[in-house]
Amino acid sequence: MEYRTLSTQVSDNNVTTQPPKTVSITFAELIETLQGQASPPSLEQISSWLAATEITSTDLEPYLGFKEGNYWRHRVCRNGAVEMLVLCWRPGQRTPIHDHNGSHGVVKIQQGVLWESNFRYEEGRGLCYKNGRECRSGEITGADVPDIHQLGNPEVSGQDLITIHVYAPPLGVLHTYKVGSPQIDLYTPNDNPE
Repeated sequence: MEYRTLSTQVSDNNVTTQPPKTVSITFAELIETLQGQASPPSLEQISSWLAATEITSTDLEPYLGFKEGNYWRHRVCRNGAVEMLVLCWRPGQRTPIHDHNGSHGVVKIQQGVLWESNFRYEEGRGLCYKNGRECRSGEITGADVPDIHQLGNPEVSGQDLITIHVYAPPLGVLHTYKVGSPQIDLYTPNDNPE
């Protein structure tokens, strides 16, 4: 597996990046760019687009919604090459531990604090904790293939979290894991289509 470096902070397949902003684009232009992709864009390209995009609360208004019990997913756009989602999280909400089953992804933290826990799968031993990190508003994080992680809004944050996710190719069925278990299950994310 070849690892690609996006920034100065790289840990295996996980990256936190702040690419230099050279050109500012609007959220509508980002959507148009993504919808125009005929093949999956690279991790670096997606990261660059998200870093250059000025996203306002007005841009996100149609995609916002919070619910109790589980985070909220709303699809902004999707084609055969790429998809973009807005996720809304209350304090304490998190994903299952999962991989992206062949897709790489980039996340921009629009508001709040995102906690990411990273794992590795060891034959015969199962899932093992690797490391964790915190990302704040304005930061961008991404993960290449393979990647096993869990994202969430820490209970102690005391605030809602809004994140923008871009995956290439679009997500399908994911693998889910449990710490200390060799069992791997299948999971299909449930989002609210456009």
